[in-house]
Amino acid sequence: GVHAGDVDDIALCRMFNSAISTMGTPRYISSDNDPFFEYHRWQANLRILEIDEIKSVPYTPTSHPFIERLVGSIRRKYLDQTLFWNATDLERKLSDFESYYNLHRTHSSLSGDTPAKTAGGTSKLPIKLDNFHWQTQCKGLYQLPITA
Repeated sequence: GVHAGDVDDIALCRMFNSAISTMGTPRYISSDNDPFFEYHRWQANLRILEIDEIKSVPYTPTSHPFIERLVGSIRRKYLDQTLFWNATDLERKLSDFESYYNLHRTHSSLSGDTPAKTAGGTSKLPIKLDNFHWQTQCKGLYQLPITA
């Protein structure tokens, strides 16, 4: 989830619980040594949920290579190019990007499949743009492709 303003212990727990509510509770969670993860409420939340926390090696980003790569990809491929109005708008746009990133983006290393298909999830078929036309927007300032 997205939280407007400073993140405190309550906000951290709320965002984490919201994230796992749709995917199920993990047995383990890997975190870095950020002070956020030392909050009493955070530690209590993990105990209640029976989740074991595995800490990364301090000052060693290579101990979390997949997370570091994901955060970098989200920054480079999306956040650096996207404007948003508020936390709600950002959360909606991140959800759309998550769908694209996992369901529609193909990989040559996965034989052209999407991450979701490889992981056993559903993968939607790519949109066919065989029949489309350009629709003028904002009094002719720009055009968007529209499927027929």
